[in-house]
Amino acid sequence: MSVIIDNFIAPPSHEAIETLWQDDHLVLINKPSGLLSLSGKNPQNLDSVHYRLVQTFPGCTLVHRLDFGTSGLMVIARNKAINAALCQQFSQRNVTKTYTALLCGHLADDEGVIDAPIAKDPALFPRMSICAINGKPARSRYRVVERGYYQGDVPVTRVELTPETGRTHQLRIHCQQLGHPILGCDLYGGVQMPGTERMPRLMLHASELRFTHPVSGEPVHIRHASPF
Repeated sequence: MSVIIDNFIAPPSHEAIETLWQDDHLVLINKPSGLLSLSGKNPQNLDSVHYRLVQTFPGCTLVHRLDFGTSGLMVIARNKAINAALCQQFSQRNVTKTYTALLCGHLADDEGVIDAPIAKDPALFPRMSICAINGKPARSRYRVVERGYYQGDVPVTRVELTPETGRTHQLRIHCQQLGHPILGCDLYGGVQMPGTERMPRLMLHASELRFTHPVSGEPVHIRHASPF
């Protein structure tokens, strides 16, 4: 049996969590880049979205997570019953998540689908791998918003990404598979491009979220513009 050792220590995050909307059942927030979703086992990784929010909303739980470097929309359940109801929506794929990203280079097609199974590999930790044999099905859609240049002369493409499944690092590894890694991605290429300085962050932002309110039954649709 392989033992995975996580030596990652998150640098201090001084950026506040922005509460966008709340009621008695859930909270919608904008997570800053550079903040863990959940506290790690290492006591130096105590600070996280959950650690901060539970001070204000006792008993709250995370319904889903965003990677450390990803910013954007998260829905937080204020009790276990709401968490269970929302988790069911996620597991049944009744939640639509849209991300904004800057990809390295100019994509040839204006839209497309990346269908590539993703597997955990202890030898590659913390990275995931594309594996047709052991991987779980993973599917993402992309749509080009605009093609431009970062810092004046480095080609980049702004895209909307819609994951149809929810595998770990799915969008990051799928964009690498596409041949255009996300700018600033330290695990799957794109952390530094020729002629540029190291990126200050992962250029990936959860910009839109659609789901059904578990109590009222009303549709919830929230957007938050990308900061990059």
